[in-house]
Amino acid sequence: MDEDFIAAGGHPPHVHAFHQFLYVPIGRIVVTACEREHELTPSVALWIPAGVWHSARFDSDSLIAVEDFDAGLHALPYTEATTVNATAEQRRLLLARMRSSEASEDDPAVFAALCAAHRDCLPLPQPTSRAASTVARELARTPADPRTATEWAEDLYTSSTSLRRAFRTETGLAFSEWRTRLRLNHSLELLGQGHLVGVVAARVGFVSTNGYILAFRRHFGQTPGAYTKRSVDSYAAVG
Repeated sequence: MDEDFIAAGGHPPHVHAFHQFLYVPIGRIVVTACEREHELTPSVALWIPAGVWHSARFDSDSLIAVEDFDAGLHALPYTEATTVNATAEQRRLLLARMRSSEASEDDPAVFAALCAAHRDCLPLPQPTSRAASTVARELARTPADPRTATEWAEDLYTSSTSLRRAFRTETGLAFSEWRTRLRLNHSLELLGQGHLVGVVAARVGFVSTNGYILAFRRHFGQTPGAYTKRSVDSYAAVG
């Protein structure tokens, strides 16, 4: 990572000769590439292919994990800056590498692990206030947690009105919609692992399989079964 990347407030337009994976375990970054803005949060990472001009702005307290890969050695499946859903396994991998003084650069195994991220994730802005961010972190760990906004508020000694308002103001989404998007993003990983649709629905917190299918179709334009088949067919075509 270039030393001048963490300048006050951001990084001016620049381009790399290598592929870059950006992840923000703490805080928020907005990367602009090809006239599009990509918001990175603890659940959404970004691939920037070699040769793509981009700039970035970020919160002063952001923690940034960066992995660079030789474009001549690694075939990236993206030709433009692409947001992906960072899985729990990828988060653990990246944090471990940040803590390690022996992590090797341009590791093929790391490249393969990060390429397994989901490009189809839904945008999921993170709340910033104390109570709302606590709820967001807990739900990221356990998407199936059934507590309502009222129950969360009671557990955190705040009012449900304040908690709901915080989600709406800080993320642009109602609490219920924010939680649905989180659950759907987590379900992509489980579908990719080959779990049955009914199992996935239960594991991410949907009351019924039909409810999960309807929510998935509303946000992704297809059923989970069709999505899985398309993903398998795409993988076979590439292979």
